[in-house]
Amino acid sequence: MPTLYATTPIQYVDVEGTRLAYREFGEDAGVPLVMFSRFRGSIDDWDPTVIERLANERHVIIFDNAGVGFSDGAVQKNITEMAHTAIHFIHALGIELADLLGFSMGGYIAERIALTTPDLVRYLILVGTGAGGGEGAVPQGPEVEEWIKPENDLAETLQALMFSTSETGKAATKAYMNRIYTPQRPARADVTAEAAYALRAAITDWWAGNGSTVGELRNISQPTLIVNGIRDIMVPTPNSFLLARKIPNAQLVIYPDSGHGALFQYPETFSKEVLTFIHTQEDGGLK
Repeated sequence: MPTLYATTPIQYVDVEGTRLAYREFGEDAGVPLVMFSRFRGSIDDWDPTVIERLANERHVIIFDNAGVGFSDGAVQKNITEMAHTAIHFIHALGIELADLLGFSMGGYIAERIALTTPDLVRYLILVGTGAGGGEGAVPQGPEVEEWIKPENDLAETLQALMFSTSETGKAATKAYMNRIYTPQRPARADVTAEAAYALRAAITDWWAGNGSTVGELRNISQPTLIVNGIRDIMVPTPNSFLLARKIPNAQLVIYPDSGHGALFQYPETFSKEVLTFIHTQEDGGLK
């Protein structure tokens, strides 16, 4: 039986002269949850299980930023420019207030949006991410550069970077790939080598401290949920603790036996965590 994710068409909106692709799910009511993806991730790399569980209770929007996946244009030079485009994308849909969920590189963008246009953001969910280079930040190790080389086997790369090396992690890797890499997956869902190179350059710039949010985290006033796996080597887990210490109203959740893709290793638990966080905040916050 076709899933909600598979049967939801891609839509397009013009943002400053560039056609951006997006999908939306759930009832078009209440404050929407806008989600920003990872490095080398298009809208077809979000886990359908996560999207569908969230869409049971929220209006969910996912999109490809310029030059990525199904969107036209070129990848922007830095995270600040990507955030600028994302803000205009949200406005182009007529949204005046949104909850933001950023995964990995998407978290960098979400942080910058929360700082640049705080009135646009109600709640913030940061997954497997950090605040870029600066005091207290822990950069990636050299093994990441080896694993992201395009000639590497995809399953082995996902296993090493996104999941744990335990039997549970191996099973989660296989399950995720079965949900994502279906026969119906179009070629354009794969981020091009050119786009990946540009994205990597922007990430490197961010971790060099150019536009990073480390020194501004105390100014993020929105209630924030931070989630990661205990062994994230893409954005090392200590960066999640840094976010939790610096953001005034933050909660931190660390999943066991998992890495960068903890949200995909535990999709049911993660989705419930996000929904509980939103409902709790709507009900007045922690009590």
